[in-house]
Amino acid sequence: MTANRQWIYARKPEGEVGPDNFELRETPVPDAGPGQVLVKTTLLSLDPASRAWMQGATYRSQLHPGDVMAGWGTGQVVKSNAKNLSPGDVVSGETGWQEYSAMPAHALVKHDKKHKPEHLLSALGIVGLTAYFGMLDVGRPRPGETVLVSGAAGAVGSLAGQIAKLMGCRVVGTTRGTDKCKWIVDELGFDAAVDYQNENLDKALKAACPNGLDVYFDNTGGQVLEAALRRMNVFGRVACCGVVSQYNTSTPLPGPFGVPGFLVTKRIRMEGFVVMDFYNRRAQAEAALARWLDEGKIKAAVDVVEGFEKMPSALAGMFAGKNRGKLMVRV
Repeated sequence: MTANRQWIYARKPEGEVGPDNFELRETPVPDAGPGQVLVKTTLLSLDPASRAWMQGATYRSQLHPGDVMAGWGTGQVVKSNAKNLSPGDVVSGETGWQEYSAMPAHALVKHDKKHKPEHLLSALGIVGLTAYFGMLDVGRPRPGETVLVSGAAGAVGSLAGQIAKLMGCRVVGTTRGTDKCKWIVDELGFDAAVDYQNENLDKALKAACPNGLDVYFDNTGGQVLEAALRRMNVFGRVACCGVVSQYNTSTPLPGPFGVPGFLVTKRIRMEGFVVMDFYNRRAQAEAALARWLDEGKIKAAVDVVEGFEKMPSALAGMFAGKNRGKLMVRV
């Protein structure tokens, strides 16, 4: 334990992000200061929002060239100078893309070792919490309603759709390609799927949602959001979670046509959210998600890439649509 490998955010992307935007660096392993713990990272999360962090300030501060690439990870405590954490404890937090990190104890979440580490970055982590609060608190689905989820084969979308099914809704997902469409229906229990890349969106959504849409869980923005708004029923709800279709570009498109017209005439509520807004109820959500997992009512779809050196290529692969469910790298 003498060297700490780090991926540095080296150059701002001009267009799509890729390995050329990062550099691998070795530094000494940091020491834990007062109130801190030293964490050895075991799994690192790959998230679409990381591309937005390079563009400017979002719900977190902007990344600048030279910074350790930001990201969420899980790991084990190696050394502790905090009363509430001990060596061997399993924790998660914003470790960044590095093998070791010295972090304040208050910035880490301690986890029960009975849970699979992969689940801590998927259904029982930020991904699951985002799907849970975004669907239930913002979308507010009711039994018998029709719910559309974009990015339905991705980390948040795959869980958000399953949660809507648990609420007694008809659930339709949009994703890319025939294989993913078949997967979200056959494996995850969606009622129908729309291939946004190879189908006419308006026609396909009309066929899949003949009674219109009551809730739209938006992970993508762009053309899918625009098409969904045209299908919304009166008093429909749109939960704005992400805009992945516009992250990986230096020239994002303007907002959807018809806003605010559609919102006014159909009295649609369109609300953005960030999962940290709901952290006062985190324990409640984690308990519900863990119970649903144990009972087999939801599946935590994960896609694990082996090897810390593959972080940049795995991130590029995510934007190319190669993953199913939550993408992570085993360090």
